[in-house]
Amino acid sequence: MRPIIGITLDAEEPGGYSKLPWYALRRNYASAVARAGGLPMLLPHEPDLAEAYLDRIAALVITGGAFDVDPALFGAISRHPSVTTKDGRTAFELAVTKAALRRDLPILGICGGQQLLHVALGGTLIQHIADEVPGALAHEQPNPRTEPGHVVRVTPGTLLARVTGGGELLVNSAHHQAARDVPAGVVVNALAPDGVIEGIEVPGRRFCLGVQWHPEYAINPGDPLLFQALVEAAGT
Repeated sequence: MRPIIGITLDAEEPGGYSKLPWYALRRNYASAVARAGGLPMLLPHEPDLAEAYLDRIAALVITGGAFDVDPALFGAISRHPSVTTKDGRTAFELAVTKAALRRDLPILGICGGQQLLHVALGGTLIQHIADEVPGALAHEQPNPRTEPGHVVRVTPGTLLARVTGGGELLVNSAHHQAARDVPAGVVVNALAPDGVIEGIEVPGRRFCLGVQWHPEYAINPGDPLLFQALVEAAGT
């Protein structure tokens, strides 16, 4: 039987698709999970139902989106003007992620999902890369997200290296924030050439990994392997 993989949704206010508030998810998130052998299940933002969701799913994918984690949640005393938040979504994703960590459920954080995972693990974030990283790359790439934006260097000996084969990966890039520090128990598994943290993981757990790019686009041969590894961990 296919393990059920929970995928967090984005949310939008009225306008566009509907005159009422609505959920959204790019199809390639679910199709990447399905191709890897999982059964995708989309998770509406109900923090009080986080434990009930986790009773039913075998792994969690925390997706990205065009918004930021509220800096107050990682102890920042100021907020960069570029920061935009979706408080309801973040409240749910923090609740379900922290509960999944308590259960040692396999977790894959993607882009903003990696940042949220980092905060759930006790980390802090760079609020705007262009203002804080000298000589920063264009982490919000100008070319389409279906194309690579830059390379990342995978840290040898990490779970990410074992899954993807290591070395360098061509990845897409659609973020203006990044992990700032390395909390206890966390390992950096990928770096951009400008030194920005591009991936994190927690050794000793069944599968707890975040990447700053979007592997659901399958830009490089290692991207689909991340979903396969998550599904395999969910089945153990």
